[in-house]
Amino acid sequence: MAWTEITRAQYRRDDLEYASDLRDAEWALIAPLMPEKKRLGRPRRTDLRRVMEAILYIVTTGCQWRQLPRHFPAFTTVQGYFYRWIREGRWEAINHILVILSREQDGRDATPSDGIIDSQSVKTAENGGPRGYDAGKKIRGRKRHITTDTLGHVVAAVVHPADIQDRDGAPLVATRIRSLFPWLRHLIGDGGYAGEKLRGALAELGRWTIEIVKRSDRAEGFVVLPKRWIVERSFAWLGRCRRLTKDVEATISSSHAWLMIAHIRRVLRKINQTAF
Repeated sequence: MAWTEITRAQYRRDDLEYASDLRDAEWALIAPLMPEKKRLGRPRRTDLRRVMEAILYIVTTGCQWRQLPRHFPAFTTVQGYFYRWIREGRWEAINHILVILSREQDGRDATPSDGIIDSQSVKTAENGGPRGYDAGKKIRGRKRHITTDTLGHVVAAVVHPADIQDRDGAPLVATRIRSLFPWLRHLIGDGGYAGEKLRGALAELGRWTIEIVKRSDRAEGFVVLPKRWIVERSFAWLGRCRRLTKDVEATISSSHAWLMIAHIRRVLRKINQTAF
């Protein structure tokens, strides 16, 4: 999408306290997906909308937990909800439902039939945790391995050390796809996914097919390859969130959660903007 005077006005969020805050229509989409109040125990006093907005502020700006502005709930409270929702699998569940809503809004079936798979290697900080060296990209860190539908929605994602090759990480992504989108059984990828090793691993998970789209040896300069540009564009969308410019998390689960949150942020805005 090119930035024009029309699209700039459409995406402008100057009326909000922070550009990362939720509009009422966006909050209405995820409010039913928030945990309900407990019948017993101390009544909840924390506004979950402000918690969600605080988390979106962090993923957008890349700030540290302790640098969270005081307009939001205490950073320890926000952090507690963030990790609790990781344990509950809530981030992936929210992303799954929003992808379905967005696809149906565009007149597509709820479950895609084709997926484009690719990975992105990113450097890690000194926090520790699982990591590896990607000899191809010359990066020591982790890989974000995602599959998108033909609209660019992230339907499944896995984070793993960068020394795991694409053909070895793809079955991990396929395992997540199998439970989330049962009709998606055709993957499109680059030459890194070629070979019988991956085909054999996918065969153990069911009836999968994989299509390899390679760059022509005669091509010179930048060339747009069929379908593969879609997943590259999705990585670019996610890259607008500064929290993802470098993997500063000590755990794989936190890295995966921030990836999901960045995509939730994008899909919420897409659904809201398309509705008008």
